[in-house]
Amino acid sequence: MPGFELFGDKERKEVNDVLDSGVLMRYGFDGMRNGHWKAKELEKELENTFKASHAQLVSSGTAAISVALAAAGVGAGDEVILPTFTFVASFEAVMMLGATPVLVDIDDTLTLSPNAVEAAVTSKTKAVMVVHMCGSMGDMNALQSICDQHNLILLEDACQAIGGTYNGKALGSIGDLGCFSFDFVKTITCGEGGAVITNNENYYLHSDHYSDHGHDHVGNDRGAESHPFLGYNFRISELHAAVGLGQLKRLPEIIAVQKKNFTIIREALSVIPEVTFRTVPKGGEESYGFLNFFLPNLETARKVSEAFKENGVDACFHYYDNNWHYVRKWEHLKELKSLYPISDEVKNGMAYLKDAEFAESDHYIGRNISSLIKLSWTEEEVKARASKMVQIIQDILK
Repeated sequence: MPGFELFGDKERKEVNDVLDSGVLMRYGFDGMRNGHWKAKELEKELENTFKASHAQLVSSGTAAISVALAAAGVGAGDEVILPTFTFVASFEAVMMLGATPVLVDIDDTLTLSPNAVEAAVTSKTKAVMVVHMCGSMGDMNALQSICDQHNLILLEDACQAIGGTYNGKALGSIGDLGCFSFDFVKTITCGEGGAVITNNENYYLHSDHYSDHGHDHVGNDRGAESHPFLGYNFRISELHAAVGLGQLKRLPEIIAVQKKNFTIIREALSVIPEVTFRTVPKGGEESYGFLNFFLPNLETARKVSEAFKENGVDACFHYYDNNWHYVRKWEHLKELKSLYPISDEVKNGMAYLKDAEFAESDHYIGRNISSLIKLSWTEEEVKARASKMVQIIQDILK
């Protein structure tokens, strides 16, 4: 997710505006700013880009998920359904609020299986978190239908999928709340940062206040602001927002390059009968940040993954053996290795993980290879990479 590959005059101008004013904080210091409000500008650009009523910038993608859940009232006693294939931030955010993460299987979209979600709903379920991993989405119609039927919040973690769409709507703008990450290795970057978008006025106000110690941001005297409820510090700085403002203007360019490189490699791999590709639901279009394909079995996928590394095909991930993104290696979660006591309710609620088996997830993740798509490749480099990938896979399949 290579936003960091493209830095130039757009980013420099925005950052220099902040440095020239000397105001690095997004709130207050009105007289010193020389009219520069980079966080506010970026929020407005996000609203326009994703056709959302409201955007709230925060300090990271993890913060975005935490703030979104809190804004929707998720907390102690609640369960949040999320996929076995995600980044650890997803369950971290749920647990930070005292709620219980309920991990369920994925399907061939590499995102939440609607059947698994339906089976996991209980009287304690408050929200469903669909994670658009590796640039593509799940069956959003089916997931929305389940949430509507059970009166659940649908939260989109679109941290890896900015620029993707479903039935003409931007990923992140479909559910009740959507979350983005702008860290250094996302499609567009602030260095560190994230955002919550929503069309719900109350969720927006909650996000705005909660992410800044509960400040209501009424008036222009920060010391006189009231605090309608408790909050914490998840603010973004003006410097980070400035970088993101320059980057967001590049998003169409980034998606176009990713699509071109993605297509070259996908077409090359398509000649191998044993290679199949992740399912993109009807009406969906990926962000083209990753090319995900399946091999016949776990053994073959492991051999291909190792051969790619040995032959210089970088940035290809086999998540079955990855510590960050798949439940199989999350021993710290399964054993609840915490620096501080975890409530008995959450402990009891998560006891299922000690012996849980996720055969459907293993079936897909075990056979999956995920190839990052870079912007910096020349067309010749992409074609050479594709040819090498094909040759390696064919040699192993012999």
